[in-house]
Amino acid sequence: MAQSLEEMRERDRADGPAAVLAIGTANPPNTVLQAEYPDYFFGVTNSEHMTHLKDTFKRMCEKSTIRKRHLHMTESFLKENPNLCAFMAPSLDARQNVGVVEATRLGMDAAVRAIEEWGQSKSRITHLVFCTISGLDMPGADYQLTKLLGLSPCVKRLMLYQQGCFAGAAVLRLAKDLAENNRGSRVLVVCSEITTITFHGPSEAHTDILVGQALFGDGAAAVVIGSDPDTNLGETPNFELVSTAQTIIPDSENAILGHLRESGLVVQLSKDIPRLISDNIEKSLVELFEALGISDWNSVFWVVHPGGPAILDQVEAKLRLNPNKMRATRHVLSEYGNMSSACVLFVLDEMRRRSVEDGARTTGEGLEWGILVGCGPGLTVDTVLLRSVLIRSKS
Repeated sequence: MAQSLEEMRERDRADGPAAVLAIGTANPPNTVLQAEYPDYFFGVTNSEHMTHLKDTFKRMCEKSTIRKRHLHMTESFLKENPNLCAFMAPSLDARQNVGVVEATRLGMDAAVRAIEEWGQSKSRITHLVFCTISGLDMPGADYQLTKLLGLSPCVKRLMLYQQGCFAGAAVLRLAKDLAENNRGSRVLVVCSEITTITFHGPSEAHTDILVGQALFGDGAAAVVIGSDPDTNLGETPNFELVSTAQTIIPDSENAILGHLRESGLVVQLSKDIPRLISDNIEKSLVELFEALGISDWNSVFWVVHPGGPAILDQVEAKLRLNPNKMRATRHVLSEYGNMSSACVLFVLDEMRRRSVEDGARTTGEGLEWGILVGCGPGLTVDTVLLRSVLIRSKS
């Protein structure tokens, strides 16, 4: 007898929640020290005569709390492409030529590491989600990565362009739905960002673009997501994705703007971003944790997109968080800068690493429940309620 529609739907659903089964990260080998970057930036863009602007930029870099960043762009590349160093000069072709190729390549490096940690055959990957702001092409980076990794031509792909910093949380939301509604599926999520598309020389008339030049770095992160881990095959969950939410902060549509033009992606960041986020984030927390009866924000672990120190400071103050709650986020900001969508996945990786090193009982620094937060254009706040898992001894 043919199965009923409801029986078919029930057959296709996983039994348990989606979980992070592996994480891999990658960065370009070229690094820049933040203390030296103002001299480098104004030198390579032939802007040494803008002394007042350079002094302003130095203060931005000092306040950023960033120690170093990884950048694909080298001085020789910029000298070969001088239009990238001039504000608003036509340069989209050169930026595309780099971004389309290098974002995919860097994403592949992160994906290979995630798959190696996962320990399973790549033939088990059923879905691929690729996210970037670094280049637009058809077929996209999802298609190119499928070929580079040798994934099945039947893998179900989804390409996300121009989402921005909240996308590191948004891709987990998408992966959770895919994993839980497709029994046996394994979702490979890749976020890869190359700042070639957003690099611009300084302008006296548009000083707001300097904020992005002081913050953004290059990086890629990949995660394998699946429900019902097969422990007999060695699958080990790191965090369960319990529930998700997304909200747009009222009257904030101009806080983060990105316009793709002949001169590349011009990003504008408002000074109001820290206030807007800190004033509105608790509403999202209440909605996610209400069913658990949790209202003490120091009783959960925190995985937050490191958009900048002012955002972290104001969120801490507003929610009365202990200083150690943001230590994984602040470490990633210090060592990598703001890598847009990939950044919060670096923080998730740092969270579990620190938990193991500190001898914690769970991947959430010994705590059961946690929150992952991504913030970006909109202003959009994407949140994921996490449940950490027990750390298994390797001895």
